[in-house]
Amino acid sequence: MTHSPLTPGLAAGRLDDVEYAENFSDLHPALDAHEALVAADRCYFCHDAPCITACPTDIDIPLFIRQIATGTPDAAAKTILSQNIMGGMCARVCPTETLCEEACVREKAEGKPVLIGQLQRYATDHLQDKGVHPFTRAAATGKRVAVVGAGPAGLACAHRLAMLGHEVVVMDARPKPGGLNEYGIAAYKTPEGFAQAEVDWLLGIGGISLQHDTALGRDVTLEGLKGDYDAVFLGMGLGGVNALAIDGGDKDGVRDAVDFIADLRQTSDLTTLPVGRDVVVIGGGMTAVDAAVQAKLLGALNVTLAYRRGRDRMNASVFEQDLAASKGVRIMTHVVPRAMHGNGAVREIEFEYVNPDMSGTGQTVRVAADQVLRAIGQLLVGEGLPDLAQGKIAVTGAGRTSVDGIWAGGDCASGGDDLTVTAVAEGRDAAMDIHESLTGAAV
Repeated sequence: MTHSPLTPGLAAGRLDDVEYAENFSDLHPALDAHEALVAADRCYFCHDAPCITACPTDIDIPLFIRQIATGTPDAAAKTILSQNIMGGMCARVCPTETLCEEACVREKAEGKPVLIGQLQRYATDHLQDKGVHPFTRAAATGKRVAVVGAGPAGLACAHRLAMLGHEVVVMDARPKPGGLNEYGIAAYKTPEGFAQAEVDWLLGIGGISLQHDTALGRDVTLEGLKGDYDAVFLGMGLGGVNALAIDGGDKDGVRDAVDFIADLRQTSDLTTLPVGRDVVVIGGGMTAVDAAVQAKLLGALNVTLAYRRGRDRMNASVFEQDLAASKGVRIMTHVVPRAMHGNGAVREIEFEYVNPDMSGTGQTVRVAADQVLRAIGQLLVGEGLPDLAQGKIAVTGAGRTSVDGIWAGGDCASGGDDLTVTAVAEGRDAAMDIHESLTGAAV
């Protein structure tokens, strides 16, 4: 075990190789062919299927499940991918338990929905494992579109634009494409390099080029992109993190949860990644849960997730909350951080209990902490952007901003949930609106 000289509580190599491999194995192992047929057979193939309405990308779920049931999983994959080109990733990370599966008639009647997410993964993996791309490009339009951000929204937009015959240049500030899928999602949800494999497969449509290490404002400007391209789509996500302005908040051992997850996702050797003995994660969303669970899986002895409201107000789904609890994460609610204590490095974090209206009770508690991970929300950064609404780019319709020729979607745009599947839908819809704007032809 190797300790950090700056933060004595942090150590790498808390577990052995077997434990790391087991802890970070696939959260939901793939269905085999027989299991997929059995799961598909439970679908009622509803005519007016509520699961379709619950899906942000409007996938025809009964159709693709019927195609699996009839032994044509590649046809099922095309049904999925025609609506959601990142259906493979969404099958792994989408909160199906609060979307399509919650709306499933089987769930309403029996409390056990059809395994829609796992069936979607079965179909898309079956096709993508062959290296087959089911779509071809339309005739070239002669139009060029810039896409800023290689996350789910940007990639979905780029793919649909390329399929419609446009040339697309995707620019991203990071060295790898994928955005949230590559840098921000728990490793046990997307093992074995799936995020990059999906991007490589997506680019098989042709007509898309990538520019890495290219940031809006630093390397390119919005005005410059408008002059060089026929249209611009902004899908760069949220690059900033909300500050935690409390006494001692700048001590060693305190960092943003998104950076912790990104480091974990990019390391090739989990034994080299330091983690505290007593880890506290502040926040109540999916990022907070992903950070807390992974800290536990890295070998932290005690992990506490602290949230200012009740569990019913957490952005993380009940499934994610239960997953955290099952891994040994303690969830504290109705607490607000007031101070961090320690000589140079954090040793304790002091919380005050609050009422449901967020007023303080005066009662405090100190929790041992040699590592604190902030997951209290992200914010949009950048200058010269189109008009904002509540801290995000204001959009109307299919992602139109206040500036002609510029569209936006995903986490950086107003409206919608901060979900991969929602970002894909917004990127796809913006692409079709861009196509109609550039060519006059509706899709």
